[in-house]
Amino acid sequence: MIFDTHAHYDDEAFQEDRDSLLMSLKDNDIGAVINVAADMESVETTLALSQKYSFVYAALGVHPSGTAALTEEDMQHILTLATEHSVKRGGKVVAIGEIGLDYYYEGNGDPERTIQKKWFERQLFLAKEAALPVIIHSRDAARDTYDIMKSADAGNIGGVVHCYSYSLEMAKNFLSLGFSFGIGGVLTFKNARKLFDVVEYLPMDKILLETDCPYLAPVPNRGKRNSSLNLPYVIKAISEIKKLPEEQITAATEQNARKLFGIKE
Repeated sequence: MIFDTHAHYDDEAFQEDRDSLLMSLKDNDIGAVINVAADMESVETTLALSQKYSFVYAALGVHPSGTAALTEEDMQHILTLATEHSVKRGGKVVAIGEIGLDYYYEGNGDPERTIQKKWFERQLFLAKEAALPVIIHSRDAARDTYDIMKSADAGNIGGVVHCYSYSLEMAKNFLSLGFSFGIGGVLTFKNARKLFDVVEYLPMDKILLETDCPYLAPVPNRGKRNSSLNLPYVIKAISEIKKLPEEQITAATEQNARKLFGIKE
């Protein structure tokens, strides 16, 4: 079944129909979803969602745009929740994330680079403490992201670079750390040649499916609210690039996700 490794179903975009949408996933061959936190509030809502639905798992962490007001107490709170509810102890928390760097809105309200870097490093250390892989968010910050990951020995933490958007050469750097790559709706966009080349190059065991819903819906639904129901379009695109059957893409990416995040069948 299809495994969506990056969703935000606690987002207000799903306020009207969250339950009915989530309950429809199984009938549409969506077997599992990782809901990913982005700030301290969504750490709580993500965990609650994972406890309500058997097929929803949780990643707890703070997105770079939410790091300005972070405190050490917040880190301890995330660590406590991640440890108590870890998949390794029969719980639903499978990763620390999404964490990283985002320079896209620099100067327009996002935290300064020094603040983002501080909390990225801190949350990488938190992942080590929790013995969980990481979900990395990186936009317009490829080199700094890689350098911090390398210096933090992220290769021994493991994880995924979500919504990968950089060059093939940069992908080789992240691959050298053993990281996987989250591939979603962007692959279906006309201007996605760079990502096409990356997917063509990547070994199949390093590819994960993701939506980043409610954002980044694939063509033909680009611009609309995204959901896991759109993943067949992404599977089709990967299938065409890899010249492999869609069923093989679905099975391989599910296996990759279960292995990385420690989720049994």
